[in-house]
Amino acid sequence: MISIKSEKEIDAMRESCHIVRETLRFVERHLHAGMSTKDVDQLVYDYIKSCGAIPSCLGYEGYPASACVSVNEVVVHGIPSEDQILKNGDLVSVDLCVLKNGWQGDGARTFIVGEGSEEDKKLVEVTRQCFFEAIDGLKAGSPLYDIGYRVQSYAESHGFGVVRSFTGHGIGREMHEDPSVPNFGKKGTGMRLKAGMVICIEPMITAGDWRVVTLNDGWTSVTRDHSKAAHYENTIVIREDGVEILTV
Repeated sequence: MISIKSEKEIDAMRESCHIVRETLRFVERHLHAGMSTKDVDQLVYDYIKSCGAIPSCLGYEGYPASACVSVNEVVVHGIPSEDQILKNGDLVSVDLCVLKNGWQGDGARTFIVGEGSEEDKKLVEVTRQCFFEAIDGLKAGSPLYDIGYRVQSYAESHGFGVVRSFTGHGIGREMHEDPSVPNFGKKGTGMRLKAGMVICIEPMITAGDWRVVTLNDGWTSVTRDHSKAAHYENTIVIREDGVEILTV
């Protein structure tokens, strides 16, 4: 069931979303070659706890960490490890969720460790821009699948693939609420968005084939052709005349 949030509830979500934004910025400032993905997760845990909040990925359906830390060909849900050491040029996607005062916030970014290739820089920037293309002109009354249509059109126009296996989602008191928000779709179709809906739009874009495979740990999802991937996510509010981004 889709939940419409009141202004009071949206105000309550702002704090969680602010912590999401600042945690991602904190990670970006401290990310460097030689640290492990477990070190990245520890940064996330420590920062969120210092804000008096809860890293709500930790323990979610058995997930063992505070953030998903996905490197290179890992699209999403990479489990942090002491054994995975970051090196110059790695793409590192950090996806995290924060619970504060009973309300969730969610966001993701892909960072490049040190100096990346021009192709990797393009992949990260196109993935980011896919989000902003998706919200351009979006407002109450817009068809839901226009979001995916815009993401897919922009990514594919640059020669990149769009992951179909994972979607954005509604958010509120729960991390994942209705509706699902695909990154592909037919323009003009889907339910009409309503003012007060709070959703997460999260393009997951690949340098090659869009198909993914989930590894034996049941979480880590990698590109089938081992091409690199990038991820960019924000929590937004649908307004009568546009959108409000809570995690930027």
